[in-house]
Amino acid sequence: MRVRLTFPHRVREVENEWIPMSDGTRLATRYWLPEGALDNPVPAILEYIPYRKRDQTAGRDETMHPYFAGHGYCAIRVDMRGSGDSEGILHDEYLKQEQDDGLEVIAWIAAQPWCTGKVGMIGKSWGGFNGLQVAARRPPALRCIITVYSVVDRYTEDIHYKGGCLLTHNLYWAFQMFGHNARPPDPDVVGEKWREMWLERLEANQPWVIDWLRHQRRDAYWKHGSVCEDYAAIECPVYAVGGWADIYPSTVASVVEHLKAPRKGLVGPWGHNYAHQAEPGPQIGFLQECLRWWDHWLKGADTGIMDEPAYRVWMQHSVPPRTRHRERPGEWIAEEVWPSPRIERRELALNADGIGAEGGPETPLTVRCPQSVGIASPVWYNHGDMDAAAEDPADQRIDDARSISFDGTPLEQPTAVLGAPEVVLDLAVDRPKAFVCVRLCDVAPDGSSTRVAFGLHNLTHDATHETVTPVTPGERRRVTVRLHEVAHKFAAGHRIRIAVSTSFWPNVWPSPEPISLMLHAGASRLFLPIRPDRREDADLPAFPEPEGSAPLAATAIRPVSPKTTTITHDHATGRVTVTNEKDFGRKRIDRFGWKFGRRWRERRSIVDDDPLTATAEFEAEMVYFRAGQLDLRVEMSCTVTADAEHFAVEAHQQAYESGHPVFARSWLEKIPRDGI
Repeated sequence: MRVRLTFPHRVREVENEWIPMSDGTRLATRYWLPEGALDNPVPAILEYIPYRKRDQTAGRDETMHPYFAGHGYCAIRVDMRGSGDSEGILHDEYLKQEQDDGLEVIAWIAAQPWCTGKVGMIGKSWGGFNGLQVAARRPPALRCIITVYSVVDRYTEDIHYKGGCLLTHNLYWAFQMFGHNARPPDPDVVGEKWREMWLERLEANQPWVIDWLRHQRRDAYWKHGSVCEDYAAIECPVYAVGGWADIYPSTVASVVEHLKAPRKGLVGPWGHNYAHQAEPGPQIGFLQECLRWWDHWLKGADTGIMDEPAYRVWMQHSVPPRTRHRERPGEWIAEEVWPSPRIERRELALNADGIGAEGGPETPLTVRCPQSVGIASPVWYNHGDMDAAAEDPADQRIDDARSISFDGTPLEQPTAVLGAPEVVLDLAVDRPKAFVCVRLCDVAPDGSSTRVAFGLHNLTHDATHETVTPVTPGERRRVTVRLHEVAHKFAAGHRIRIAVSTSFWPNVWPSPEPISLMLHAGASRLFLPIRPDRREDADLPAFPEPEGSAPLAATAIRPVSPKTTTITHDHATGRVTVTNEKDFGRKRIDRFGWKFGRRWRERRSIVDDDPLTATAEFEAEMVYFRAGQLDLRVEMSCTVTADAEHFAVEAHQQAYESGHPVFARSWLEKIPRDGI
């Protein structure tokens, strides 16, 4: 990323200001604005998240928000209620209180003398979610948003459940927030009441996984904040951005398809990071693209952004299966509208002798998958950080061989897929609770298998995931599994593979009993969205090179250790264990003298012939200190297991000040399994 040191406007920073809420709670904000904004008011850009402007996102904030300010905006970074230096308690994600506060924050911004009254929102992940959710509340000053790596359906697309299956990332993310919510405010910002605020947070803190496991169906809990319940509520323009290596690859297509407001969609090869800093590359001049959007909708400038196609994506090309891709080869393509009438829905048969154009004889194929099928995808998604993390799926052959797999013949010419593939399975299982995982793979001439897309479906769920009906063992049924959106061009000479399994560990919690799956080849189908070439793609304007403002000056006290993923197989017990570890090091933000550090470990393990041995364990330590002022440490752990009828959650949290314990609490909860 090229660092910009000069801008059209000189930038002034306000390190902290308090935004009063109607109930008396104050939210902490840091903002940057042009020096002359009081005389010549400017539009404002809001990022509203719980990730601590004083430390966790301070480095990222510094490279983005001063950049916007230097181009004539007030860029505002607000800590949500109960996070960072803001007052109050954060009880859960995406609550109505969060949206209500967001409305008040926008109204406060619009009323400031340096603001024109026009506000935009930008956010990645949590900030992308609440950007959509606040937009659906229609505050009058909110004129447009950019939502990055978010979802429109909190149940089917978020990190909690997918296809009605429990994701182990649900447990991981709950643990991450268990730690985030225990962190102290900075005494230099909040003053002497910092200890009172910290202890209040510790006392109120709960492992959110307990509530998340109490809602295993798509009920009112998940419908709240799911903007797909009423797309028409969003009336301001929306620019949706996603990444194929990200956890949420399907959102952009949904936004472009369903919103009636002006909208655009952009999907690159990226993981879960802003596109000017993300791997896999290529990175783009994302901040410049944001400015084109802001200038059009907040300043009325003719930037040409709305004259371009509505849906632009990176068409990925065939690559060898590697656990880290610094860049994905491919090309930028675009469709004027989405869904595009140019896409051909090609029907193919899953026959006993492979994938064919016509259905062959009906042939029952049976598999009893080991519980560790899925081990070739040990990490749920790519975080997008350029720190050498190996987070992409490995060679899928180890899982393909233990699944029911169907191969096509070698392709005579490159074949591009754009959209969400679907697989219709004619099947039967021998237990009342089961799920299926379907993977679409790109098989090279050397036999290596690269995962392209996948989908999950809990067989006890209806199409809406609102009801649970036990499966009748042995009953033949047809099930449609929708895979996530993808843009992938299979190379000539490569083969298309569909692999079907009844396990996907360590990413999906297993069914309570081992499953025998009978799949009727010849009666099952694959539907691929085939995209013909488009001559106009060659004329798409190139994105500029990535750039940003100067990074935050920080001193490493203990260096960051890259994330490691280790897989072990104990041949004596048959237990397969995936361990992820990361030490974020310790650093000092030079301007503030604020020092902090964090490290965590997660282990997910299972015995191949016994799904009730599934175990997910999490441990973390966080430290915060300032010389001569404070020395704080928080330790926490959480373990999730299950028997045939219940999940069990055991969690512990301890806090220390100058080495002395100041708080300790433990939880032990049992939650009934509900079709999982």
